[in-house]
Amino acid sequence: MLRLETYRGHIRNWQALSQELNVNVSGLSREEREQELLLKAYETWGEAMPEHLYGMFALAIWDEEKQELFCLRDQFGTKPFYYYLTKNGKLLYGTMIRDILSQEGFVKELNLDMLQIYLSLTYVAGEETFFKGVKKLMPGHWLKFRNGELTIQRYWKPEFQPDNSKTLDQWAEEIHETVQQMFLEIKTEDETAESFLSGGVDSSYVLAMSDAKRADSCGYDEERFDESKIAAKTAELLHVEHSVCNIQPEEYFSVVPYVMYEMEQPLADASAIVFTLGCQATAKHTKLCYSGEGADEFFGGYNIYRNAERYGENLKNFYVGNTNIMKEEEKQKLLQCYNPEILPIHLVKSIYEESEGLDPMTKMCNVDIQIWLEGDIYLNVDKMSTAAGLEIRMPLTDRRVFDIASRMPSKFKVNAEQNKIAFRTAAAKVLPEEIAFRKKLGFIVPIRIWLADDRYNADVKAKFHSEYAGKFFHLEELEKIFAEYVGGNSDLWRKVWTIYTFLVWYEEYFIKR
Repeated sequence: MLRLETYRGHIRNWQALSQELNVNVSGLSREEREQELLLKAYETWGEAMPEHLYGMFALAIWDEEKQELFCLRDQFGTKPFYYYLTKNGKLLYGTMIRDILSQEGFVKELNLDMLQIYLSLTYVAGEETFFKGVKKLMPGHWLKFRNGELTIQRYWKPEFQPDNSKTLDQWAEEIHETVQQMFLEIKTEDETAESFLSGGVDSSYVLAMSDAKRADSCGYDEERFDESKIAAKTAELLHVEHSVCNIQPEEYFSVVPYVMYEMEQPLADASAIVFTLGCQATAKHTKLCYSGEGADEFFGGYNIYRNAERYGENLKNFYVGNTNIMKEEEKQKLLQCYNPEILPIHLVKSIYEESEGLDPMTKMCNVDIQIWLEGDIYLNVDKMSTAAGLEIRMPLTDRRVFDIASRMPSKFKVNAEQNKIAFRTAAAKVLPEEIAFRKKLGFIVPIRIWLADDRYNADVKAKFHSEYAGKFFHLEELEKIFAEYVGGNSDLWRKVWTIYTFLVWYEEYFIKR
């Protein structure tokens, strides 16, 4: 007998699976349908089941006959899965860390080593977490637990085999046809979805390809950071309603403790707070929303990728993903306890080994797909949408979309002037060129201005002078960084924010509870 112990996700190819597995799912709710299909898939294919699944998933299945637990996380890590082995050999697990914290046998201890990684990357990368002993099941891995023995195996990894036989237009056509296929599967006819919309091509393309009748954006009073007016023009062009959640600095700062608690790990991505408020606003009028994550990492969307050739073989000595804000000598001065053996570059050593022979830009994309997406982007999307009661589906995050990117030569992804070339060319089939080829801005936030404003930063200053801050940091060094930042060096905002978000998270999990 098989039992689905825990599951979060969305299986896109459920119709094809029901036919292949000969499972009658008519009349069942989505939850019942996916439970039936997942159990039958495991019964039929065992640990090979993820090869047959398209979508987002993290799950655990108990096999009563074998007395064995099977846990699985999807190829890109869109849904999290955590596990913890108690002193008496019991396995605690769940798709939320709080599923584990509340169970008998769990001992709450801070994993101090993670702080050194966090201060550089601004997110929790790799399989370790800030809770000692709590580990992530990494993307593309499964876990088995039987008779006290834990087995973890990798079943999928990104692989790249450039195909030079196609033209730019042929690549764009393949992207477009595949994205069309995603929208045949992304929801059922009885579901109604809206779509998040920024000023960028990814969300604009998703909206243009979808049947969404309403788009949702975030905006600010500070015009140079506000993309909502650009988004409004896109929505008008596509004949959809448009709503804007205008973010005020007071509400931005007030929601930070809530975000760090619901995130379960500290995250210093300033856009995560905006995303939270956007999810809360959107959840008032829908329970299902599309979002455009995945395309940047798959198709070369970040501006830094255009410098890849310049870095060459030196990449493996410094590139650990999209963010790397604090050097080792800075952390050594700042931290009360510094371990020279804990280095972010160690997290990506194996990725560079498996990327041997690939061009520099592909290596950068591979690092971001395996480290940044899982640790920052997908974590934020999952945790904050779930907390708001909103389900988000990401049509561009799919193995079939990645398969195109894995075969596409880098020259069709970036050049000296443009990023995401083939993807933008595909988007231009349904969007005006000024939208499809608009320069990438990123999800920008006026935090570098707000954080220096005495009207909003009182809690930042209080945390920097707190007793528990002194457990981790030399307070005089914190004061130096903050003073230099408010004194005019606005580039230091990321360091201030990264330290602050850790302290807020620590207070939520180790002081208040």
